[in-house]
Amino acid sequence: MTFVRSFAHGLAAVALASTFAAVSAEGKDPDTLRVALLPDENAATLIQNAQPLKVYLEDRLDKNIELIVTTDYSSMIEAMRFGRIEVAYFGPLSYVLAKSRAPEIEPFAVGVENGAPTYRSIMIAQVDGPVQSLADVQGKSFGFGDQASTSSHLAPRAHILKATALEGEVDYKPVHLGTHDAVARAVQAGQVPAGALSEPIYLTLVERGMVDADRIKVLDYSDPIPNYPMVMQGDLAPALAEQITAAFLEADDAEVLEAFRVDGFQAIDDSGYDVLREMGTLLKLDLGQS
Repeated sequence: MTFVRSFAHGLAAVALASTFAAVSAEGKDPDTLRVALLPDENAATLIQNAQPLKVYLEDRLDKNIELIVTTDYSSMIEAMRFGRIEVAYFGPLSYVLAKSRAPEIEPFAVGVENGAPTYRSIMIAQVDGPVQSLADVQGKSFGFGDQASTSSHLAPRAHILKATALEGEVDYKPVHLGTHDAVARAVQAGQVPAGALSEPIYLTLVERGMVDADRIKVLDYSDPIPNYPMVMQGDLAPALAEQITAAFLEADDAEVLEAFRVDGFQAIDDSGYDVLREMGTLLKLDLGQS
């Protein structure tokens, strides 16, 4: 009798293990998808502007959607790394950093603006301030956003080095202010004589009346940067992954796309962000390799 029970328990264990294996092979299919937005502006503003996105995704995917804005870029990277979010809208550099720590994550869509999947960094200064050209940055402070920001740190820092041979921490003092809007406000208020941020964000701030373009001088623009990628966990169920991809690639509602400041999305893969790794090499930064 003991043998029969043991044998039966063994069969049950094998069946249970087989079930878990099948579920694992199929991938995760949670009832609620946690979608993270890049913390490049005020969190409340980002969540409010993304409400049409939430409604759209809930309808397309038949899932509950939880919108998340982490405190900074680093915490977003860690949340993706440890599976606390399923889908995320990364900046190009923060994606590269996340990929180096979590190779299983995959970019699947990239924002398109004016027909191109690229954007630029804009370098600005006070109109009547001490910085009237990039060369004037020498010996002064320069405002950047988050250290993991592409257009508010990596790209403009690389551009300044190539254009003027001025190196941060050596020839000028980098001041990290966290968000793009904080950089624009700090330059306008004279808290830093010059700084850099995303051109689309800058134009949005001007349009909303949050920054006065008449008080700001444009110093230069970076070369085109691959746009922000949508990224998902690599262990999602294939059918769900396809649904998520289709939802973004087929999005055409202006209110939905407003959350990303893009006209639409197109497909992308990891190789599209090798240019960021090249910038890291130029600046002697270890961005990791996927």
